[in-house]
Amino acid sequence: MKEIYSNILSSISEGKRLLAVLIDPDKMTVEMASGFIKKVNESIATHIFVGGSIVDNHATENLVVEVKKYTDLPIVLFPGDVTQLTNYADALLFLALISGDNPEYLIGKHIQAISKLKNSNLEVIPTGYILIESGRQTAVEKVTKTKPLSRQNILQIVDTAKAGELLGMRLIYLEAGSGALHPLTAEMISFVKQELKVPLIVGGGIKSKQQLETAYNNGADLVVIGTAFENDVSFFNELRP
Repeated sequence: MKEIYSNILSSISEGKRLLAVLIDPDKMTVEMASGFIKKVNESIATHIFVGGSIVDNHATENLVVEVKKYTDLPIVLFPGDVTQLTNYADALLFLALISGDNPEYLIGKHIQAISKLKNSNLEVIPTGYILIESGRQTAVEKVTKTKPLSRQNILQIVDTAKAGELLGMRLIYLEAGSGALHPLTAEMISFVKQELKVPLIVGGGIKSKQQLETAYNNGADLVVIGTAFENDVSFFNELRP
């Protein structure tokens, strides 16, 4: 399965709402996959993202192989490190943490990944990743040793997103972080979307259908939900077609 990015663009042009379920290999075992993916398949989810901030070697690949047995949804890597790359997925969000100033996550990790990507069939999608404060320190903040952008400084958030687009990023990902206490505000999403010509991904802290609708109604092209499903699998019942 390829052409993930072009399918995202065509879906947006048709007015479709895209939803990615984020699976963290550090929190989901291979044995748990079949039951969980059954719930995903019965929901309105359009993509499966796989990745986490801290994941054991081979855990991502083992989980992706297992997940592919039970779904035809595209599987997109959302890696916290080069050790999470696997050719068994369909695409890779090639994430640059443009909200931070740690060169390792702006270019360093990407250079390390090239030897693995040279012979890979993964569709590589350059993605500008922007971490926004959410009321608690997230795993991303700890691992990358960077500070999130202030929720109050919407101009800085908008300018960072636009800078990412002008640098050539094909997606912009606004993230409150795993387990965020507060999702991104409607105002923040709306102002960022108004400035972008590339698709906008929104994730972090979304725990209800109402919060999901708020993200969509204010410009999110693709919404990512992870922790809410980990904590309460019955949330899937609210997201049936």
